[in-house]
Amino acid sequence: MMNRLAAAAGLILCVSLCGSALAASAPDPSGTWNRGDGNAKVRIAPCGSNICATNVWIKDTSGGEAVGDKLVMTLKPKSADTLSGKAYDAKRAMTYAIQLKVAGQSLVTRGCVVGGLVCKSVNWSRAR
Repeated sequence: MMNRLAAAAGLILCVSLCGSALAASAPDPSGTWNRGDGNAKVRIAPCGSNICATNVWIKDTSGGEAVGDKLVMTLKPKSADTLSGKAYDAKRAMTYAIQLKVAGQSLVTRGCVVGGLVCKSVNWSRAR
């Protein structure tokens, strides 16, 4: 379960403009991000009325992650630097509670399952 959560957290970085659901003053995590462990690069961009985080590079696929894996997120502003909501991982048929905190060139994602009993935070840096 923790490997799946870690893999999902790798994708969880997803956010940009959730259509009109995010206000102009909401944090903007859109772009490409490098995961802190060096194993993944994810692109966050709008997809329909949602926001998607899509793996664009994976160093080690033995944990089940693959290029093209996607999280579809429905997010709302929680504070000036944080978005929160739900993320759906179709590959694993799981929905996560998710929170994204954007601070300049860094992003912290926190994904939870089992009613918030099992959570994992992941640090990201903006790709150059």
